[in-house]
Amino acid sequence: MSTNINMDAFWMPFTANRDFKSQPRIIQRAEGVMYYTNEGQEILDATAGLWCVNAGHGRSEIADAVSQQLRELDYASPFNFGHEIGFEFANRLIRHTPTGLNKVFFANSGSEAVESALKIALQYHKSRGKGGKTKFLGREMAYHGVNFGGISVGGLTPNRTGFGPLLPVDHLPHTLDIANNAFSKGLPEQGIDKAEALEQLIHFHGADSIAAVIIEPMSGAGGVIMPPKGYLKRMREICDQYDILLIFDEVITGWGRLGSAFAAEEFDVVPDMITSAKGITNGVIPLGAVFVKDGIHDQIVNNVAVGGIEFYHGYTYSAHPVACAAGLATLDIYEKEGLLTRASGDIGTHFENQLHSLKDAPKVIDVRNYGLVGAVQFDASVASNGPIGLDFQKGCYKRGVMVRTMGNIVAFSPPLTIETNHIDRLVNVLRETAEEMFG
Repeated sequence: MSTNINMDAFWMPFTANRDFKSQPRIIQRAEGVMYYTNEGQEILDATAGLWCVNAGHGRSEIADAVSQQLRELDYASPFNFGHEIGFEFANRLIRHTPTGLNKVFFANSGSEAVESALKIALQYHKSRGKGGKTKFLGREMAYHGVNFGGISVGGLTPNRTGFGPLLPVDHLPHTLDIANNAFSKGLPEQGIDKAEALEQLIHFHGADSIAAVIIEPMSGAGGVIMPPKGYLKRMREICDQYDILLIFDEVITGWGRLGSAFAAEEFDVVPDMITSAKGITNGVIPLGAVFVKDGIHDQIVNNVAVGGIEFYHGYTYSAHPVACAAGLATLDIYEKEGLLTRASGDIGTHFENQLHSLKDAPKVIDVRNYGLVGAVQFDASVASNGPIGLDFQKGCYKRGVMVRTMGNIVAFSPPLTIETNHIDRLVNVLRETAEEMFG
């Protein structure tokens, strides 16, 4: 596709820059579940932007709220000053969090939310006289953002290589088990025993040295990996037994992706903290948050003399008033249109059935899904010249569908407003692309 844009100055993130700039894919505008290129081609957004545009594109309600807020209060410092919309947004958010997680610490992104949660965990233990609890446990194939804390607890090798030394961290095994769980619909039946690795790591390092375990309830960027049945509950039990905090990274799973406001609600497991971003503002303006149990907040805040700063951490743009306005308008849409639970209904069932119809497509070795998120994994034999992800992504794009790829895995997380005809179109394009490449 041609473009007259000078692309030399922009060093693009997580992008094969030379490849992209030799054949750019330029998005001009967006509406509903569709993107439109600079050449006028309609592209079905099967990724909700980047797991974030849950209510669909071009929502006038959000645009109007942002415009009004810019005219009333464009910015105010969050350090020792406040604005009403920040408090209002926090109060609205905790209507949807699990019982007991009633404190909100604002950041600007998922990466910063993770960084904040890790620091909260350290501060909490130190304030209660257990300053030796400084280690973290993450999990293989996990993504927790790109800050140093996030790549330390994360389990994606390319994100970590070359950036050490990192924080003192060990990693649990991932839960992807194609041999036993291929083509699972919803949560896999096999694999609760993988949770026992947590207790083994605790015995190895010593419970008195471990501050927190951080996991994605469903791994996103690692390949859409579902937790086996009972796995998350067992993780909660072990953390309670050994006085270790449990942090759910719900930057992707939050705000309706799995059929509930949060995976914690969907799977009936309450962590000590939840990190959130992306869908919290429908991806319109960057904002992240950590939802924290009352007891953790109170331990930190009440352990410092009145007038003293209790937590030396924060960001210039924490609770940015314009981002909060976008977030409030987003919550209005979610609540009015029932989007936080839509994935658990008929549309989620149609998505599941259609996605699993690809079981007989060329070289497919697994299809997995939950709510309105899914993935198709191809046999490693197709990757003789390297992972097929980028080529597959290009193949779908030329057919008018945007997908997310990682290695030999193709992932989908469409806007929660998607309809059955869009899902049918997505699946047809996936099959056509697989047949062209491998058939």
